[in-house]
Amino acid sequence: MTDRAIARRPNQLFRNLNSKIASIPMILTALVIFLGGTVWTIVYSFTNSKLLPRMKFVGLDQYERLWAAPRWLISIENLAIFGVLSLIFSLLIGFILAAMMDQKIRFENTFRSIFLYPFALSFIVTGLVWQWILNPDFGVQSVVRSLGWTSFTFDPLYTQSIVIYGILIAALWQGTGLVMCLMLAGLRGIDEDIWKASRVDGIPTWRTYIFIVIPMMRPVFITTLVIIASGIVRVYDLVVAQTSGGPGISSEVPAKYVYDYMFQAQNLGQGFAASTMMLITVSIIIIPWAYLEFGGKKRG
Repeated sequence: MTDRAIARRPNQLFRNLNSKIASIPMILTALVIFLGGTVWTIVYSFTNSKLLPRMKFVGLDQYERLWAAPRWLISIENLAIFGVLSLIFSLLIGFILAAMMDQKIRFENTFRSIFLYPFALSFIVTGLVWQWILNPDFGVQSVVRSLGWTSFTFDPLYTQSIVIYGILIAALWQGTGLVMCLMLAGLRGIDEDIWKASRVDGIPTWRTYIFIVIPMMRPVFITTLVIIASGIVRVYDLVVAQTSGGPGISSEVPAKYVYDYMFQAQNLGQGFAASTMMLITVSIIIIPWAYLEFGGKKRG
């Protein structure tokens, strides 16, 4: 390349200048609000802030109190149960529904809209609907008993030992439609020749899915896992709408703990400490995903 051609090439800094200028507000928002707010929260989690923030550092006292609080421990246990089961059943049900839709069934668009419709509702609406459905006085239990099974009992939202499973039912009803659509998009991206070759070789359909299709859909699964996991960590609306953390504190979750301590108990320091722990949890999810999606590609 001649010196004249090199001179004509625009400087790397000024390439796509309009796009870079247009992205400045978003960059500033990310740096000032998101990053700045995150740092601010972490710093004040080491203080004794109550109603208002104050720079009176107390070291790790807030974190020691946090992990000594039975309510926080219950919320972590509930989040673990809810998270593991939600991940498993969302992926399983969503993939099965997507596999069924991928068979080019009649009225596919109608069924797809029906399954996806719950995702369009707010979590508050979903929580209230399922609170009514699971209410023993006029919900599933009442309907079954009216059919003659008078000893039938199904009141998960009013039983401490299983209340988290009642919340899980509502979450699955709302979220599996989105998982189905993501999985269906991944299945539709599989080359038709692969299916033809597996049929010619006499490979059973279930083996084709497990050993060929699912490994090829790895990026779809990783993205879906991140979406589900980030929603699990932030779960709040469903709990408030269905149980408000009850019976007692048996359905507490970390997000509700943060809200209650920051805005009701007026203990900002404790709320900031809990928020920081949630941030760490989200980071544990996001960082491996970013490495798998971007780090692995660079090496490959």
